[in-house]
Formats: sequence, C-alpha cells, structure tokens
Amino acid sequence: MATDTVHRFGAFGGRYVPETLIPALDELDAAFAEAMRDPDFQRDLDRLLKEYVGRPSPLSSAPRFSEAVGCTVYLKREDLNHTGAHKINNAIGQALLAQRMGKRRIIAETGAGQHGVATATVCARFGLDCTVYMGEEDMRRQALNVYRMRLMGARVVPVLSGTRTLKDATSEAIRDWVTNVNDSYYIIGSVVGPAPYPRMVRDFQSVIGREAKSQMQEQAGRLPSAVVACVGGGSNAMGIFHPFIGELSVELIGVEAAGKGLETGEHAASLQKGVPGVLHGALSYLLQDESGQVHPAHSISAGLDYPGVGPEHSYLKETGRATYVSVTDDEAVEGLGILSRLEGIIPALETSHAVAWVVNEKGRWKKGDAVLICISGRRDKDLAQITEMGLLPA
Repeated sequence: MATDTVHRFGAFGGRYVPETLIPALDELDAAFAEAMRDPDFQRDLDRLLKEYVGRPSPLSSAPRFSEAVGCTVYLKREDLNHTGAHKINNAIGQALLAQRMGKRRIIAETGAGQHGVATATVCARFGLDCTVYMGEEDMRRQALNVYRMRLMGARVVPVLSGTRTLKDATSEAIRDWVTNVNDSYYIIGSVVGPAPYPRMVRDFQSVIGREAKSQMQEQAGRLPSAVVACVGGGSNAMGIFHPFIGELSVELIGVEAAGKGLETGEHAASLQKGVPGVLHGALSYLLQDESGQVHPAHSISAGLDYPGVGPEHSYLKETGRATYVSVTDDEAVEGLGILSRLEGIIPALETSHAVAWVVNEKGRWKKGDAVLICISGRRDKDLAQITEMGLLPA
C-alpha cells in the first residue's frame, strides 16, 4: 500500500492491492511517466486522436435547449468520436502504452459497453489479444455493444456473480490480471483503481477539457460559468473538469445517478450517500451497508451503475472545488427526450443525467451565463433498453 502523496489525492487513492501487483504497478507508473515525457509517444497519440478518433470533437451551441433553460448552453460532443463516446481517448493512450511495454494481451472491464467497445477497437487496430469482462445484466441491457465487441474479435466474458454489473466485472478483470500479470495489460476504463490508474486515465481524458477550454474562448469569447458532466466512475467528468480546476470562476458540477430515489437506497450516488472505503484498490467514497460491505448500486444507466467513484472526485468533493448532485432514472429519461426533441441530439442515458440536471436547475443561471455540458456518449446502445421498458414516446 503506497503512502506517498504521489499516489494520492489528499487522503484518497493509494494502492490497496495484493503484493503480487505492486511490481506491475511500479512498472506501469514508470512506463507512463517516461511515455508522457517522450515526444514520439505524444506525436503518435496526437496523430491517432486526430486521424482515428476524429478529434477535436466539436463544441456545439444548443439554441433551442438554451432558450428552454434560460441561459446559453454549449455541448462538448464526445458522442461524435469514433465508437461513440469518450472512452476511446483513454483506450488509445493505454493501448499505445501496452505496446511500449511489450504487453500483447489486453484485459478490460465494461458496464455500458462503451469502454469494452473502445478497447476491442484499439486491440483490433493494433493486433492485440482482447478479453473483456462484462456483467450478465449489463450484457442483456447493452446487447448491441456485446455484438460490436465480438465482431472486432474480442472475447466477452459474462460475469455471473454479485449484481452482475460493473462492480463485479471490474472484480473479475482484476482477478485475471493478478493471475496473468506478467504478460497481460489491464486497461481500466475510468479514473478508479490503484495508482497510477486514476491519474493516468484522467490525463488521457483531459484532452476533452483542453479542447473545450480553447473552444469556449474561441466561440463564446469567455470561459463557461459552469461545467456539468455525469459521474459514475467519473472519467468523462474528470477529463473535462481537470483543465478548469485552476479557473475558480468556473463551477464544476458532477451529476450522479439517484436511481429510484436517494431515499429508497436504490441509487448509485456514492459521493452524496457514501462514506470513504476501499474498492478495487483505492480509497474513495463508496456505498456501504452497516457492516461495511459494499452496497449494491442501481441506475437505469449501465455506465453509472457503480457503487464507488474515482478518488480525485472524492478529493474535489472534500475540498469543495466541485459540487456533486444527482438525478433519478425518470428524470434522466426525460432529459434524453428533451435534448432529442429540441436539438436533434440523442444522448446516452449516462449523459442524460447531466442534461436533466441542467433542465431541473432552470433559473439558476442568468441569460448571459454560459453552461458547458459534456455529452459523453450517444444513444445507440440504450434505445433497445428504453424501448423495451416502454419509456419512449409512441
């Protein structure tokens, strides 16, 4: 377990893992630091983000949605990336790092399937062996993404334990890594896990915020009043927040999943209702029962259905630099419909939580204020699920 501040965000983070993984984490930490100093690595990453992912992703105005909520809203369009979400930014970076380290077998976990798809995509691109762990319940909810992963040659392993969702998939991926640490590379999909993963994923995802900051200055002539993003593990939010952290005039707002309501206990609002604890190798806010056991999370969105959160988000909460709120399943579905009807942009259910919160906060901002929402992913993967549930209008 690391005690030095390099591996932590305040009290949060660290390495709570079996001793067998410490040498692998040290190797990864050193390789990442070396790669980030290497101009050739940076050139390769920038080229792939441009030519393969399609970056920079656009910053879109949202005039009709803006009129509805009473301020100027801009949308950072990660849904327009190759594979349809922000996950590809991190997957590309870590795949390049795996190649640099000589690792040819890739392990990943996935909830909504977008990280699994992104990992399968980069493994196909680089000719790497790919195994993705996915909860059986999430495989049912996200059948399209399972098909996409398998089409690109990935082995998708159903996880039948626990709630059969993201937490359990992550646990199985870590077990695989412990067993095969010498020849395998674990591409974690969010800003979670033992150091250096939270910092590494954040740095690969911060391209979102760097672009958005520059685009806001160019298109709006100013920084936003607020940046709003959904939070499960929290990689899209950390990616867009990070370049704005030093801009104290910009409010940072993370939207968690309130599920069926915070009062019901069926939610995934770790930062609002959790307490500090250890999950998947790091100390962070965590949903726990009276005995200290992990409490099952619930969200209509497979990507937010996780009982923990990245340790840097816990640090931002503790220091007050970011504010964390929540939105219910029903409100998220309503947010999806509102943005779809007003702008012709159908967001993923994860993103719909951020959209819904801005709708709910109508009147919070003045007409001259600018709000930036991270559209972390698109709708394809969710439409079958919400149609099956009878939640789409006739």
